[in-house]
Amino acid sequence: MYKFLRKLWKGFWEPVLHNDIIQWIVVGVLAILTWFIFLTSRHKFINTKSLKNYRKKPVVFVFFHGRCAMLSPVIKSARIKSYCVASRHKDGRMMARLQRLFGLRAIYGSTSDGAVAVLREGVRKMKEENVSMCVPVDGPSGPSLHLQDGALYFARMTGAPIVPVCFSCSRPIYMDRWDKFMIPKLFGTISCRIGEPIYIDPKLRGEEFEKKRAEIEKIMVKQLHEMDAEFNLPKIESGLNSTEYRKHAREKKEKGR
Repeated sequence: MYKFLRKLWKGFWEPVLHNDIIQWIVVGVLAILTWFIFLTSRHKFINTKSLKNYRKKPVVFVFFHGRCAMLSPVIKSARIKSYCVASRHKDGRMMARLQRLFGLRAIYGSTSDGAVAVLREGVRKMKEENVSMCVPVDGPSGPSLHLQDGALYFARMTGAPIVPVCFSCSRPIYMDRWDKFMIPKLFGTISCRIGEPIYIDPKLRGEEFEKKRAEIEKIMVKQLHEMDAEFNLPKIESGLNSTEYRKHAREKKEKGR
């Protein structure tokens, strides 16, 4: 049954979703659902008042890929002008279109695909347009809860601070993915925390640069675990990348037969 459904998806739905009109319809529905979940939930915001300080000056918002679902309404509500880093993969382009409906414009690329071009374009936008940058630091394919270098380069080259952002919720649904993508159920509580700004010395290089990267990663992981603990959610550990996760999932299914 699984193989049949997978074949049906690849043979029908995947080609359909390549159509621009269909993609916009799908992301429109997703945007409505996102707002509906957000507006029908109770909110527990921590330090979100500081977002007002970033309306007129650049900042690098960093978050883990699996915790981005409810961050778009928060950024939109704060009226912050920002770009987001999006993968060139079809899923990434669909997500970029969804973010566009929340006012976030896309710069396409990742740490593994066009990283230098993304960095140059992002730095130029931040300096010329005085806008912020939203970076899913373990995207587009993991490993989960691992901070990649891109955000630090944005901060080092622009002087903008890095600000960790995370959300959690009382009634989550976890997607069966490498990033344990979290989607809140209706009528629960959504918690969102804005971390303190972290500045990167423009002279930082080598071992000191890696030390700073690891320090920020530790702060972000601690932020996520503390927020999940408030709702007694299971602890999420640093995981596999997308390829390894799919491999382990196939092996597990084969052993279960």
